[in-house]
Amino acid sequence: MRASENISWFPDITLESRPAVGGKGGSLGELTRAGIAVPPGFVVRSTAFERHLSALDEEDPIRRCVEVVGGHDLDGMTALSKRLRARLENAPFPADLQSEILDAHRQLCGEHRDCPLAVRSSATTEDSEDASFAGLQDTYLWVTGAGATLKCVRSCWASLYSVPSIVYRRKHGIPENIVAMAVVVQQMVDARTAGVMFTRSPLTGDRSVITIEATWGLGSAVVSGEVTPDRFVISKITAEISVRNISDKHVRHLPLAGGGVAEVKTPDQMRRAPSLSDAELTELRDIGRKVERLYGKPQDIEWAIDRTGRVFLLQSRPETVWSAKEASPIAKPAQNPVHHVMNIFGGRR
Repeated sequence: MRASENISWFPDITLESRPAVGGKGGSLGELTRAGIAVPPGFVVRSTAFERHLSALDEEDPIRRCVEVVGGHDLDGMTALSKRLRARLENAPFPADLQSEILDAHRQLCGEHRDCPLAVRSSATTEDSEDASFAGLQDTYLWVTGAGATLKCVRSCWASLYSVPSIVYRRKHGIPENIVAMAVVVQQMVDARTAGVMFTRSPLTGDRSVITIEATWGLGSAVVSGEVTPDRFVISKITAEISVRNISDKHVRHLPLAGGGVAEVKTPDQMRRAPSLSDAELTELRDIGRKVERLYGKPQDIEWAIDRTGRVFLLQSRPETVWSAKEASPIAKPAQNPVHHVMNIFGGRR
């Protein structure tokens, strides 16, 4: 695969590449290099976004517009978001940048030029330890054709200026000049089953177990909350399955022939059937343990199993809820640390 100024391929990416490829891109590259099955793809680097933004800034600086809007002015942010997104989505690509993306698309799809792709936002501050942009920017599934891919790349750039994304940055005091958008473009998995996996319990924080949530079809049904997934809890050490909750999975997300995804009723015989076998649960457990060792901390992982039974990882990010709780001090520091110990044993000083 030929890299270029604005294109990086997964095997060439590490977590250290995050300023150029974003959190999602960095993680997918790291997983690929570790030998974990990831659908192949490339990243349109943040340099391309900066170039696109610079051309628009000649008319009216976009980042400055965001910085001056009132942090509690929801109406103002909504109007600004609509205007900025339209500017980014409608502005044409520079000819050489468009050529780079089209060349990467040809390399990825080969002879099957309409191969289905996922086009996914990858913000440069995404999935870090102290900021999680998950769900604030756009993802497009089952995108077919080079023209549609180009359009989705621009839409991902524009989604950095969605209302939730602007509000998040203003609330957390994240400077606009450190935020940029890369875009992941990768082959879709025609998933029989998909879902998420947490390498610690999201309910109790227990690090000795892995929690797996699964449904039929694409994992977007789980992420969107439209389906209550099957839920399994499995021991990291013994592989014992201690929890096996099978839900009524009434709908599933399936690809449309011409591109895009549809919500389809699940056949009656599948609705209450387990979406994963015990062997698949064990395989996911093994992969989850490997990924946690790779990153050295608990992970929140998206995965899919194709119709041949092969497992792919689609994303891995740090688990944040329990990690944040553990990072918080148990007690306020006192001037004399002995005072805290004395308070525990009867409140004497």
